[in-house]
Amino acid sequence: MTASVPAAVSDFLGMPTPDDWLDKAAVHLRELLLDHANCELKAASSALGIIYRYPQRDELVWRMSRLAREELRHFEQVRQLMRERGIVFQRLTASRYASTLHEAVRREEPARLLDTLIVGALIEARSCERFAALIPLLPEDVARFYRGLLASEARHFEQYLNFAKAECGVSEQALAARVAELRRLENQIISTPDSEFRFHSGLPAAA
Repeated sequence: MTASVPAAVSDFLGMPTPDDWLDKAAVHLRELLLDHANCELKAASSALGIIYRYPQRDELVWRMSRLAREELRHFEQVRQLMRERGIVFQRLTASRYASTLHEAVRREEPARLLDTLIVGALIEARSCERFAALIPLLPEDVARFYRGLLASEARHFEQYLNFAKAECGVSEQALAARVAELRRLENQIISTPDSEFRFHSGLPAAA
């Protein structure tokens, strides 16, 4: 069973997940599901954080509220897969992926909102790309679940990117330039070694 990544996602990311990461993910299902559950919680928290920071932006608040609820539903679904395998939920140390991207977010407005939305788009796009790449490598029930997530992750990516275009008052050229800068950082993260395996980690350290 295979799945294709939407062209818009592939084009936005620029670089596919390295095969070495996929090889490790295929034999570390417990860690994959545990960190995936943690990631869904963080995704919901990130959407709520945008609501708290920009409550006056009605359309953005409405969409982030819906997105947060979707992420919590995904969290429940991952927990069910874990329960069926006897995997007890626990907090894991985060990979450097999201923290490094968020550290690159500028602090002044509207650049802060712009960067926050671009980073959200990158995270959702990478999640979508990894779900698709993992599908042929995983047990049938997990692969089926990940296939079902592809559309929502691609939609979340598009929503973050569309809000970056609509809410920040920057030109298409300025948006494209900042996307390119943050994309280069994202690509660097996934293509350099990480000591711990996580859903968004880079190359396995031994690779």
